[in-house]
Amino acid sequence: MRALLIGIVFLSALFSCPFAWSQDILSMKERSDVIDNIIAQRFDTVLPHIMRRENIDMWVIMSREYNEDPVLKTMLPSTWLSARRHTMLVIYDQGEGQPLERLAVARYAVAKSFEKAWDKEDQPNQFKALANIIKQRNPSKIAINTSDAFALADGMTSTEKNLFMSALPKAYKDRVVSGEKLSIGWLETRSDMEMEFYPILTQIGHKLIATAFSNVVITPGVTTTDDVVWWLRDRTNELGLKNWFHPTVSIQRADSEAFDQIKAFSKRPEQNIIQPGDLIHVDFGITYLRLNTDQQQHAYILKPGETDAPKYLKDALTKGNRLQDILTTNFQKGRSGNEILKRSRAQAIEENIKPTIYTHPLGLHGHAAGPTVGMWDAQEGIPIKGDYPMYENTVYSIELNAAVMIEDWGKEVRIMLEEDAFFDGSSVSYLDGRQTEFHLISSEAK
Repeated sequence: MRALLIGIVFLSALFSCPFAWSQDILSMKERSDVIDNIIAQRFDTVLPHIMRRENIDMWVIMSREYNEDPVLKTMLPSTWLSARRHTMLVIYDQGEGQPLERLAVARYAVAKSFEKAWDKEDQPNQFKALANIIKQRNPSKIAINTSDAFALADGMTSTEKNLFMSALPKAYKDRVVSGEKLSIGWLETRSDMEMEFYPILTQIGHKLIATAFSNVVITPGVTTTDDVVWWLRDRTNELGLKNWFHPTVSIQRADSEAFDQIKAFSKRPEQNIIQPGDLIHVDFGITYLRLNTDQQQHAYILKPGETDAPKYLKDALTKGNRLQDILTTNFQKGRSGNEILKRSRAQAIEENIKPTIYTHPLGLHGHAAGPTVGMWDAQEGIPIKGDYPMYENTVYSIELNAAVMIEDWGKEVRIMLEEDAFFDGSSVSYLDGRQTEFHLISSEAK
């Protein structure tokens, strides 16, 4: 009987057409054009600035097929789903006022992005061909993607590094440096065109959450948290989008169970039935146009006769919003993630808010490159990753929670919020607003 009821709920959701807005999602061909235009703009505007900021005049990136450097993968054209054979890319700064020279030391040109610069018949050894290109240009610094702390900047394999260093003439070996900051700068900096589309992406995420947290999907007393999770996965797939992580839906309610961060995000009961009076929470992210969202919101399940969430829960949400404000007002260009964390926690505690802050960069990856602003189990700060400074034109997932004592429940409730925001170098703006009111779900709707 329960399975039949769930089936009816899901069929109703399907045929009630809650996704009329989905017609605005681009076709695969249209997406391809947008992605390639974005990449072209990033090569023209973002990359020269980053290379000159970091004082690097040559960047060498390489990947073997299906073992892609995370950075190289972001430079491939839309129709390349992986590197081909052994793809070697050389980016050379010819100087101020000159365009970057972009070469593919590979069997193929990389679409219009990198000009083919290797003739295998003339020089069978690919690494020697690469070394010849380097000698001809005589760069002062040669960046390669190696990093102890940042995984996204550590894409060159040990095999590739050994072969590269062996092929490089002795005079150039001392010019090889880590491309860590170059990689992070490329990955974290958003272009103008990307920021035209990023708000659309966050709107899609919000609309999916709003539908999931409604009576279209949830029938209190019948629907489980896992039903909602798989509804989100199915709808994301139907829209031709992807999830970069498996969603979570958790419950806080008036019982004796204390909040557990690990259980809330990774060890939740799959068949936890949603009931009237529950405060439910979702963590959800999608990928579109190679960009990512990461969003967390709450819904309240109305008890019979209720028309709104209880005041004590609404007050708790207000504290969560205040914690967001405290954090984002501490964003400052050049300030490290650890400094932002320290200042924000001190201010929140002074205002009698119990904070946990775990904000991270967002963009071409979900947990993206850039300064880490706390982790839920490291509120004292993060070495190295937390010491990285904040730069302009970057996007962050404003992720945190405020613990609030609810006397009526006899325990603390965590208001867990996560919204995507842009930092322009002086101020922070949410890409599609933020949650300031609970989603409300009727317990009486059939």
